[in-house]
Amino acid sequence: MQHDLTVFIVDDDPSVRDALSLLLGVRGYRTAMFASGEAFLQAWQPAWRGCMLIDIRMSGMDGLSLQMELRRRDCRIPVIIMSGHGDVSMARAAFKADAVDFLEKPVDDGKLIAAIDEALARARSVHTEQQRRSRSDTLLSELTPREREVMELVVMGRHNREIGPALGISVRTVEVHKARLMAKLGVDNVADLVRITMQD
Repeated sequence: MQHDLTVFIVDDDPSVRDALSLLLGVRGYRTAMFASGEAFLQAWQPAWRGCMLIDIRMSGMDGLSLQMELRRRDCRIPVIIMSGHGDVSMARAAFKADAVDFLEKPVDDGKLIAAIDEALARARSVHTEQQRRSRSDTLLSELTPREREVMELVVMGRHNREIGPALGISVRTVEVHKARLMAKLGVDNVADLVRITMQD
């Protein structure tokens, strides 16, 4: 079902970890288990993709602290918080830190699966956006300094007849640079050119 993504389970109760892993495993989800927030952070790699199920109350680093630390490290893995002692202030803090959901234990299987599917959809969206940015960065790095200067003026709305004098080159030379940079970037209109530069 979600073979390229992993559900990372962080809970200090081994019976909960095992039960969640079994429940998700039989439904086709790949899981990885961690006994603490510290253990997850020690193992974490930026290339990991998926979502996290985090218990809010753990010995050592609690779930909210782990969630905050992930944000500080720019780890964009979507998070689902679980709690056996749900209260409004904890739920509010979790959602403020961009949690996908806040589930009370014992967790309802249907709600859990729905939350995981939403979190994995977010993970895919984040990954797609990162790939798009990476592709744009690669394409932009292939421009010559002059092509980049021309591009910057084009996206500011300047016309060829204005760009030429601004850069001390002829309008014909501007047209040549503009055609080359648009070919390198794989765009055929100014709107697409603006879109690529906004992703940079």
